[in-house]
Amino acid sequence: MTKDLSKLLDDKGIFAAVAVDQRGALRKLLGEKGTDENLAIYKELVAETLSPHGSAILLDPEYGFTAAGKKSSQAGLIMAYEQTGYEKLGPGRFPRLVQDCSVKNLVERGADAIKLLIYVDVDESDDINKVKEAFVERVGSECVAENVPLLLEILVYDDQIGDEKGKDFAKVRPRKVIEAMKKYSDSRFNVDVLKVEVPVNMNYVEGYGDDFVYTKEEAAAFFKEQTAATHLPFVYLSGGVSPELFNETLIFANESGSKFNGILCGRATWKAGTEVFLNEGQDAAKSWLLSKGLENLNNLNEVNLKNATPLV
Repeated sequence: MTKDLSKLLDDKGIFAAVAVDQRGALRKLLGEKGTDENLAIYKELVAETLSPHGSAILLDPEYGFTAAGKKSSQAGLIMAYEQTGYEKLGPGRFPRLVQDCSVKNLVERGADAIKLLIYVDVDESDDINKVKEAFVERVGSECVAENVPLLLEILVYDDQIGDEKGKDFAKVRPRKVIEAMKKYSDSRFNVDVLKVEVPVNMNYVEGYGDDFVYTKEEAAAFFKEQTAATHLPFVYLSGGVSPELFNETLIFANESGSKFNGILCGRATWKAGTEVFLNEGQDAAKSWLLSKGLENLNNLNEVNLKNATPLV
């Protein structure tokens, strides 16, 4: 059965979604104001101010359902199914589901799609990777039963290297991103859309940073290889980079032959507003979101529209 993605797309057939499902990361950004109540309030502010200008909004069931009630009626609702972070008691970065949720009850509460995040190292042992594969298979089966799209977010890592933002990891990142996409494009996972990192760390691409790991030609080849790695629609996440760098990345991706289908972007649009919330309060943060936050989103949407490949 073909899943309906139309509620997640803009009128051009492109994903232009706002992500504010962050929990641990948002709590850290809010510092001393990172209470449960303030997490919910900030999500409400983002939903109210930015969702009218996105095709969909990604929220979490722990703090985001009140925000879902404040989103634009025109924006589709994507609900995260995983708990924030990962299991830290041993190796593997194993995922965990929100305990009082199921795909069925998320759909009953208004979700138009389900998002699941997993951390993947394709070079880790089969004992670890097979557990994650079975985990995604189970969630995929739930989504099939409810006929709701599954967006799988993949974040790559290597615990032997550490520091996913560093130069050493930048050298292995392209292969890890591409091979993970190939793996989870298999039909047995019932994934409908991949939410992925760009294949290179743009801070280490020639001309984009002070030091580089890849020439522009090498980076471009990785973007093209990424497109060839999957038959599924795929969207880019911002990974917390600045709005300016993310815009430049989307342009570079398109020029390199990437056929990405849009974006599901969070912190690049609203991250700086958390500092305003922390220092000046809720009203000031709302004003910031309506001005600079909306400017960030509109600029991003403009670049996205010009460079993403519509779903036909």
